[in-house]
Amino acid sequence: MNYRLLKQEIIEYSREIGIDKIGFASAAPFTELKDRLLRQQELGYQSGFEEKDINKRVDPSLIFDEPRSIIAIALAYPSKMKETVKGRKGERRGIFCRASWGEDYHTILRDRLGKLEAFIAAKVPDARFRSMVDTGELSDRAVAERAGIGWSGKNSSIITPEFGSYVYLGEMITNLPFEPDHPIENRCGTCTKCLDACPTGALVQGGQLNSKRCIAFLTQTKDFMPVEFREKLGNRLYGCDTCQTVCPENKGMNFHLHEEMEPEPETVKPLLEPLLQMGNKEFKQRFGYMSGSWRGKKPIQRNAIIALAHFKEEEALPSLIDVLHNDVRPVLRGTAAWAIAKIGGEKARQALVLAISEEKDMEVKEEIERGISSMK
Repeated sequence: MNYRLLKQEIIEYSREIGIDKIGFASAAPFTELKDRLLRQQELGYQSGFEEKDINKRVDPSLIFDEPRSIIAIALAYPSKMKETVKGRKGERRGIFCRASWGEDYHTILRDRLGKLEAFIAAKVPDARFRSMVDTGELSDRAVAERAGIGWSGKNSSIITPEFGSYVYLGEMITNLPFEPDHPIENRCGTCTKCLDACPTGALVQGGQLNSKRCIAFLTQTKDFMPVEFREKLGNRLYGCDTCQTVCPENKGMNFHLHEEMEPEPETVKPLLEPLLQMGNKEFKQRFGYMSGSWRGKKPIQRNAIIALAHFKEEEALPSLIDVLHNDVRPVLRGTAAWAIAKIGGEKARQALVLAISEEKDMEVKEEIERGISSMK
C-alpha cells in the first residue's frame, strides 16, 4: 500500500465532503501534555467534564489496539450572523456562544469522520478506526496541534492561520501508518489581550485555564452560580466568546461554509423572559438540536434570570417574583431572589419579605436574606 498516495487522496476527498482543514499526526503518547494535566488536576483547575483517567487522555494505545497515526480535522464556523435581532427595554435578549450556533457540532463532525472512515475502508479493507469529537478520551487540541491544524493559543484554543480559532475539532485514530505533518509555529508572541479581557480571570497564564472560573464552564453548571461570578455573566446563556473576540488572529474571520452551522437569530439570541416558564417539550423543540442544550433547560433558565438582573429589567419583576414563589427548583427560586434584589425597588423588597416567610429551603432563604440586606 502506498500510504503517501492514500494520504493525498484522503486530503482531496476531505475537501469534497466539507472538511476545511485536515492534518496527520503520530500516535505516540502525548508526554508533555500529561505533565500539564497532572498539574491542572493538582490545582483543581479541571472542569469535571473530562475523561477521568489522565493516562487514557495522553496515550492512544490505551484506547486503541496498535495505533499507528491520528487524522485530525477542523471545520470553520461563522463568527457573525447574516441577520440579527436586537433586544430593548421590555424585550431583553440573551446570547448563546458562537460554537453553539446551528446544528450540534458533534453531529456535524461525526458525519464527516464517518464519511472519511468509509472512504479509507474502501481503499484498505483491514483498516481500523476510532473517531472522537470533544467527548473522547484524547485532547482534541493536543492532537490538532501535533497534526499542524493550528497552534495552541494563550486563550487555550487552537488558532488556525486560515480561520482563526473559530473551528470545531475532531480526530480519528487508525492502524494505518500515515506520514505525520509538522506543527505550526506559535504566533501569539507577547500578546496578552485574551488574558487581560477574561471577565473572571480564568486564564491564569498563557495556555493555562482554571475551568472552575471560566464563564463557559459556569454557564453549564446546574447548581447555584457562585455570587462572585453572577455580575460577570452579562446576558450569556451558554458559553463565552470574549477570549476569542479580542484575539487579533480572529480579526475579520467570519466563514459561512456550512449551511447546518448557520444561526437562527431568534434561537441564538432568544428573549429572556419567556425562557423562565418554558417547559421541557418546548425547550427540546426549540433548542434541542444545538450543542448548547446538552445540559437541559435548568442552567439556561438560571442564566436568563441572572441576565435579567444584569439589564435591571424592571418589566420582568412579575415573572421573577412568580419564579421566586412558585418554581419547584430551589436553584431557580434562589437565583430569582438575587435578581429581584439587584433590580430593586419597593415591589421587589415586598416580594422578598413575603417569600422569606414561605420558603423552606435553607439555601434559598439565605439568598432571600442577602437580597433583603443588600436593599437596605
